[in-house]
Parts: sequence; C-alpha cells; structure tokens
Amino acid sequence: MRNISPAKAAISVGLVIALYHLAWVILVAAGLAKPFMDFVLRLHFIKFDFAMAPFDLGTAAALLALTFSIGAAFGLVFALVWNWLARRAEGVAN
Repeated sequence: MRNISPAKAAISVGLVIALYHLAWVILVAAGLAKPFMDFVLRLHFIKFDFAMAPFDLGTAAALLALTFSIGAAFGLVFALVWNWLARRAEGVAN
C-alpha cells in the first residue's frame, strides 16, 4: 500500500469541505438559501418555519475558515491512520 502525504491529504480534504461551504455562502449572498433549504427539508419530510440571517462577510469568512480547519484535521488523521495501517500490512506481508 502506498503512503499518503498527511499535508496533501489535509489540504485536499480541507479545500473540498470549504468549497462545499463556499457554495452555501454564495446561496446565502444571492438570496437563494431559503428556497434551497425548503426544498432539501421537504425531501427529508421536515417542515418548520425558519428565517435566514442576513449575509455577513465576517460570518462567511469564519464559516469557511472553520470548515477548512475541520476538513484539514480529518484529512490529516485519515492519512496518518492510512500510513499506519500500510506499515502494519507491510510488516505482516514480510
């Protein structure tokens, strides 16, 4: 099994999660988040009234920073576990 670069895995997963949330930020900024959430909730058989907070650039930046950080942590842990298991598999094979 090949090793995975922990740094590359952290950046990759962090970016994917942050880009997903950037799409949400764009929906909020464009005023399309509420109809989207209504649709998604309806697909899950959920119905309740809620209001979207107004778009705030600081909140958007905090969301993206937080989700990147969490995704990076997951990517890092994944790569470390993968590499540990790969070393164990090589030891068993020899």
